[in-house]
Amino acid sequence: MAVVEQVLKAPFPYAGGKSCVAREVWARLGDVRVYVEPFAGSLAVLLARPHEPNIETVNDLDGFIANFWRALQHDPDGVAQYADYPVSELDLHARHQWLVNQHDFIETMRSDPDFYDVKIAGWWVWGISLWIGDGWCRNGYSKQLPHLGNEGRGVHRKLPHLSNAGQGVHRQLPHLSNAGQGVHRQLPHLGDAGAGLVEYMQALAHRLRRVRVCCGDWKRVCGFSGTTHIGLTGVFLDPPYGKTSGRKDGGYAAETHDVTGECYEWCVANQDNPKMRIALCGFEGEYDLPGWECFAWKRPGGYASRNKNGNPNKTRERIWFSPYCIKDGGLFDDN
Repeated sequence: MAVVEQVLKAPFPYAGGKSCVAREVWARLGDVRVYVEPFAGSLAVLLARPHEPNIETVNDLDGFIANFWRALQHDPDGVAQYADYPVSELDLHARHQWLVNQHDFIETMRSDPDFYDVKIAGWWVWGISLWIGDGWCRNGYSKQLPHLGNEGRGVHRKLPHLSNAGQGVHRQLPHLSNAGQGVHRQLPHLGDAGAGLVEYMQALAHRLRRVRVCCGDWKRVCGFSGTTHIGLTGVFLDPPYGKTSGRKDGGYAAETHDVTGECYEWCVANQDNPKMRIALCGFEGEYDLPGWECFAWKRPGGYASRNKNGNPNKTRERIWFSPYCIKDGGLFDDN
């Protein structure tokens, strides 16, 4: 079994990302033949996989997220070109409005598994790396961006020359900082999609070259034919947390069904399958799963932790591992 030496990170910040616990997840899933992320988001766990990938499928209801990963697979140079743009609050508002008005785009993403739009992918990742709070590329949020001011709450507070909290494609540019991260790291200057940016996008595309990127309801990628029918399967479920958790439902907010309840029922139905290893994310007390290992972890501090009330939910994070997950944390077990 080959071990991957380089672990890539997503080129955009994402609320609820699990990069800090990805190692724990893989220690319990092991080197599975099939890996599925029904709620893709930033793909923090997939990108942190320590083994040579095999059969992998990811899915997200959010068409902008699915489009970014799909476009990146097929045209990383094009995505880099559109993502390489100076910081501008005025353009951020304008591009946000243009993106949310692409009404046919979402339906095409969900109906055509080969469709992607490079321009939308580049503009989306550029904007999400600047946007503060919720609402990027969602209707009704076009005027919710905090204004620039002396309190440092504007879109530029993420840039290293104004703040140390840089995230996403604009964080810690090399000509402004020595600790470059995000898609602009190693980029000599803005304006021409420099070699460092293109190489980073190409590295991500290479990692995703055999990953199936789907867009739609999570259950479509969790059926028998695409999982245990092929072999030992690991499923990482990070659904929008329930209403009692204090977390918003994100892209599933408009859905009429209870996503967390559906995930719970699916887990119960599949927990006794020896070819299935499941990791289910949630908050303390959210699920009752006897026989599952409940792993408690604490989310690192972020913007929410800086206000006077802090972030009370960061200590309530839990991951439930199904009975057939590896018990001893054998990260590099062969299966």
